Amino acid sequence: MTNPATIAVIGAGPAGLMAAEVLSAAGAAVTVYDRMPSVGRKLLMAGRGGLNLTHSEPLDRFVARYGAAAATLRPILEAFPPQALVAWANGLGAETFVGSSGRVFPKAMKASPLLRAWLARLDRQGVQFRLRRRWLGWRGDALLFDTAGEHETSTPDATLLALGGASWPRLGAKGDWATLLGDKGVTIAPFQSANCGFTIAWSANFRERFAGQPIKNARFAHGDIAVRGEAVVTAYGIEGGAIYALSALLRAAVVERGLAALDIDLRPDLSAEDLARRLSKPRGKDSQTNHLRKALHLAPVEINLLREPGPLPSDAAALAHRVKNIRLDLTGMQGLERAISTAGGVSFDAVDQTLMLKALPRVYVAGEMLDWEAPTGGYLLQACFATGAFAARAILARIGA
Repeated sequence: MTNPATIAVIGAGPAGLMAAEVLSAAGAAVTVYDRMPSVGRKLLMAGRGGLNLTHSEPLDRFVARYGAAAATLRPILEAFPPQALVAWANGLGAETFVGSSGRVFPKAMKASPLLRAWLARLDRQGVQFRLRRRWLGWRGDALLFDTAGEHETSTPDATLLALGGASWPRLGAKGDWATLLGDKGVTIAPFQSANCGFTIAWSANFRERFAGQPIKNARFAHGDIAVRGEAVVTAYGIEGGAIYALSALLRAAVVERGLAALDIDLRPDLSAEDLARRLSKPRGKDSQTNHLRKALHLAPVEINLLREPGPLPSDAAALAHRVKNIRLDLTGMQGLERAISTAGGVSFDAVDQTLMLKALPRVYVAGEMLDWEAPTGGYLLQACFATGAFAARAILARIGA
């Protein structure tokens, strides 16, 4: 009987575990290596917010969320689309539901039950785990690992790297693999923070009173690109889903010019004329603050946000314009250690159409190691799962399994 092909998967996050599942289901002998003492740490951290697995929007719109990498990722996402991820989760007993925003979550609203069921499946399929193994690159043709100061080697038939980006380094994704691959001639795009908060020089009063307060149902824009959603005031500036959706554009402006303009419309469903008409009504003995609260139902954080660019105008039309056009200057962004995800990594020019490294035959790459980014909302996990499955199928096709 022919011995099964041996595959090393380095990285026990969503991309690596999905690759291990696909490979082992086809009969390959799979060993998963990870530097941490347990698997799926970043997945469990993501699950604290409900584990947003994917999104239910039409696929064309879904793919467009990946910006510059959309065309490259399209065939990968089409091969393992959101519906496939939902079916996979349901098959593990982690039934899903679609939230009001279109995002897809497990009904349990956490990652641990799904991860337990997944690991049980991998165990039944014979996947082996070697944890506390830090990958050091190669010794000759063999993979080299450090474990408690001792070296360990492995010479598999193929290797899949799924080591993550460089965000949340305390969970194991340190990005130190970039030097190992760069030394082998692999093109690496510099890491940058993605889905991160940005710095604003708030007034002391606003920062002290309103840090942690949300700005809800507003329109946030940079140039001609706008999103509807929510953001949160922080002591250092601003963060939240709407900001993350614009983060690539905002980051580019900060890097290029040292400044990014963020425009906020607090009442996007009302025209400036509607607002001016409401604000023109006599306010009697009400202060301007109370008048804004009553006429436009503005929250205290919103009213005080209006004051950040300067004193409030008394004219109704000018005040209405301020409500719909608050401009804030973003002067910096949070570092990789505070970013939800990263841009940069292995350039798509460095891999072939199967995600195999051109400089290193039989070595494949998946997940956040690749140079793509997307906003929160299910897009991050979907691409990790999809690239893991895609690379695994490519390995199986190469080895003839």
